[in-house]
Amino acid sequence: MRILLWHVHGSWTDAFVRGRHEYLLPVLPEGGAWGLGRAGRDWPASVREVDLAALDADAVDAVVLQRPEEIDEVARLLGRRPGVDLPAVYLEHNTPKGDFPFTRHPLADQHSIPLVHVTHFNRLAWDNGSARSLVIEHGIPDPGQLYTGELPELGVVVNEPIRRGRVTGTDLLPAFASVAPLQVFGMKTDGLAAAAGIEESRLTARGDLQTRELHRELARCRVYVHPMRWTSLGLSLLEAMHLGMPVVALATTEAPRAVPPEAGAVSADIDELLRCARRLVNNPDEARRRGVAAREAALERYSLGRFQDRWDELLADLGGRLRHSDNERLDRKILVPAGERKTP
Repeated sequence: MRILLWHVHGSWTDAFVRGRHEYLLPVLPEGGAWGLGRAGRDWPASVREVDLAALDADAVDAVVLQRPEEIDEVARLLGRRPGVDLPAVYLEHNTPKGDFPFTRHPLADQHSIPLVHVTHFNRLAWDNGSARSLVIEHGIPDPGQLYTGELPELGVVVNEPIRRGRVTGTDLLPAFASVAPLQVFGMKTDGLAAAAGIEESRLTARGDLQTRELHRELARCRVYVHPMRWTSLGLSLLEAMHLGMPVVALATTEAPRAVPPEAGAVSADIDELLRCARRLVNNPDEARRRGVAAREAALERYSLGRFQDRWDELLADLGGRLRHSDNERLDRKILVPAGERKTP
């Protein structure tokens, strides 16, 4: 199938576009949220940047929507309404905001677009109304068991920890820094030590590293700490588990399902988490043993193959709804050459 989707969530997209289909990613000269394209990612040749305004509407077999505004944007530029004359699914990455647990999903109660959540907690937390909803859990391209744990430090991966504050557990970092020095990876981590009231010798802001470098550097830390209060299941947690790192995580949202007890500690008791973190930092053998358990759990539940199989099942269901006449367009030219626009 030829699947249209915007590059909204880089880590999720990285897994999705490694499937068996063609992936059409809108691109604009200025980039931004509506035209990021590949953004320099090392993705397969089946991932193609397209000018949506110049795209032949018949080139698209299905669309994966990730923002409510995309429904009208697709209809405006392609002349095909998602869920009406263009097969579509809506992918929900996030936990609900606002008046939880009464937050209604923007696509609640409609019946033309299936609503796909990335975690079971998200599906439970949103009010989906009568809309068809299902869960396809995350999948991770396996980086390999890179864990060395050579540094008696705690690794954290979080984007914009200063702005997001309590959502990402930034206020908990001083307590963890009292156990062992922190290495914090992610976007906009500069100035985090001062903002969190932590001595600079106890927190190193590593910034936004390329994926391979991030994995290599993170895997040197003795323990992975996941202090998130109210985010969807962070892919960085699953990546750390794939690396073979022991995990200390808040028992919030989907973390209790993702992290088995033998992989480290999952608790709402901060003191318990601090005790576990201290024990693992001081006991490299136990840390390594628990990291092996973390990797085994991640490979079983969050493998790329399982993720792709679940998506293929859903996409096949969408594809089965296409009319025979629609299938005839598969032999047509897909894209208008770059820079050319349709003439009125």
